[in-house]
Amino acid sequence: MRTLIAQPLTQQNFAPFGTVIEPYAKAQQTEANCFEINEGFAVRHHALCQAQVDGGEVGMSIFMANPRQLPTLLTVMEHHPLGTQAFFSMQQQDYIVVVAPKGQPPQSPEDLSVFYAKSHQGVQYDAGVWHHPLLALSTSSPFLVVDRISGAGNNCIEVDIREWQVHVDLPAPQPIK
Repeated sequence: MRTLIAQPLTQQNFAPFGTVIEPYAKAQQTEANCFEINEGFAVRHHALCQAQVDGGEVGMSIFMANPRQLPTLLTVMEHHPLGTQAFFSMQQQDYIVVVAPKGQPPQSPEDLSVFYAKSHQGVQYDAGVWHHPLLALSTSSPFLVVDRISGAGNNCIEVDIREWQVHVDLPAPQPIK
């Protein structure tokens, strides 16, 4: 049995797999990417990510993810070779992200990376990045999903990893200093 511990989801440590979707930090804000709209009643964090597809059309969907008890057994990895796929929690729920690099399917648990996504963060997987289906925590959670919804070719390839007996868990709480 192998247990993987989720690491914090940050732009830097998720970069090999895609983009973290979250409002721009103060240090990242420019007039081009963060500006007031609606007569000053809203701020637009512009172009947090950009969908990329090879043919076909981009669609927005809502996925309802049922909660998982941790540690949870991983079952399948999938990838979308013809376009990016983005997920954003709509009810401010934390969740787990499990990924593996583009290319050949993951060969062992050592190929997997696990991230703990906070409620204000979303992810956009690069085309071809292997990922586990949504791992919602504590309650059923709706996710806004932006991905390729039509066009020629198979855009969802899955591999069964149940035989690996890999669990995902959260890191142990750190004492308050």
